[in-house]
Amino acid sequence: MLPLLAAAGWAAAGVLLAVGAYGAASYVAAGAGLLTLAALPARAFVLVTVRGASMEPAFHDGDRVLVRRWSAPRPGVAVVLTQGTLGGAPVRIIKRVAAVPGDPVPRAAVPALADVPEDTVPPGHLVLLGDNPAASVDSRQAGYFRTDAVLGVARRPPRRHR
Repeated sequence: MLPLLAAAGWAAAGVLLAVGAYGAASYVAAGAGLLTLAALPARAFVLVTVRGASMEPAFHDGDRVLVRRWSAPRPGVAVVLTQGTLGGAPVRIIKRVAAVPGDPVPRAAVPALADVPEDTVPPGHLVLLGDNPAASVDSRQAGYFRTDAVLGVARRPPRRHR
């Protein structure tokens, strides 16, 4: 089993974290705002447990959702994506797609994109927002997210895990 990682800063941002090696079914999650994966990464579907409040009211801490890998993101759907690593483990987040390549840049809703020169979201990028702005670090602060970082689309309605 891998050591527990300190991730308080990421947790506050509604970041999700999966720790594991080569698709092992046992994963360790550190702190609130983190994600655990319970499936082999090569599978078409991945079961995830949401940690944190960034997607409330749609997804609550402890909800379990099925993520379909390789699905094309579209506005309105929730996606899970990888945003770097923390202690060598991938950091994964769940956010809702606000705009895809070719859509108008939502400048009014996304302050970080207010001054971008393009009128439409460029190829290879997405605008992602958490459902709970007070608890989410998303495109409002970070701007665009890369489409190649998307693990998949949340396909099953959330189910509370207690």
